[in-house]
Amino acid sequence: MSRRKAWNADPEPLLRVDEGFRLADVDPEGTPGFPGRKIDGLESLAAGADRLAALQERLWAAATTGDERRVLLVLQAMDTAGKGGIVSHVVGAVDPNGVHYAGFKAPTAEERAHDFLWRVEQQLPGAGQLGVFDRSHYEDVLIQRVRSFAPPEEIERRYGAIVDFETRLAEQGTTIVKVMLHISKDEQRARLGDRLDRPDKHWKFNPGDIDERLLWDEYQDAYQVVFDRTSTAVAPWYVVPANRKWYARLAVQQLLLRALEDMHLSWPAADFDVAEQRQRLAES
Repeated sequence: MSRRKAWNADPEPLLRVDEGFRLADVDPEGTPGFPGRKIDGLESLAAGADRLAALQERLWAAATTGDERRVLLVLQAMDTAGKGGIVSHVVGAVDPNGVHYAGFKAPTAEERAHDFLWRVEQQLPGAGQLGVFDRSHYEDVLIQRVRSFAPPEEIERRYGAIVDFETRLAEQGTTIVKVMLHISKDEQRARLGDRLDRPDKHWKFNPGDIDERLLWDEYQDAYQVVFDRTSTAVAPWYVVPANRKWYARLAVQQLLLRALEDMHLSWPAADFDVAEQRQRLAES
């Protein structure tokens, strides 16, 4: 099954946060643009993996001749929504040499001594790379807002700082793909329960996840403000229904494919005489 036959509509506009978007209107069980079953989605994901790897290789190759373009995938979500699965099953299909991964945890003492964007600047992908932020600078207007770790006026400043930051990145050649994986509260309960039921998953369970879960509604409100304030033409948000893991992975893969395809990448031309080198090889 080809990727183009599997989708009956382009998911990019279906998932993009535009004016008037309401997170509460998104069905976490949905599969926008994809009418197929799970088996169809898995087949499409496998088919798209080769295409994604080939496009990422072209991006990586282009950097060797001075092309400064790069892609940054930003993943945000409530706990258990599947960020790790995206990294493993989507980004994991490409050559790791062209990937820069950053997983942001609670800031260190050194990081707290700087502006909140300082540590993010240190982890930006280089030319030709596919960067992945597993959580990101948006933690500083989500948990900080919900938990009141920063005063309201500082949170307000940060929305503007983020927009300016991402605008600068775009102007410098970074294609930003911001994804919020949207799961339901019931689905999160089931996934947390699965981690408790399985000894091989205990290492993934954090009691603090339940503490954050108790603030579910507050987080949904905080995400809505993020979308209202920071979804822009050069760095739009995409909200991907994530109760069905296979769909979330497929949708993110499609967004990355589109981002890379829109670059119209070509292989760098040889800076040597191919015929001459072929002759030398034959004589060696």
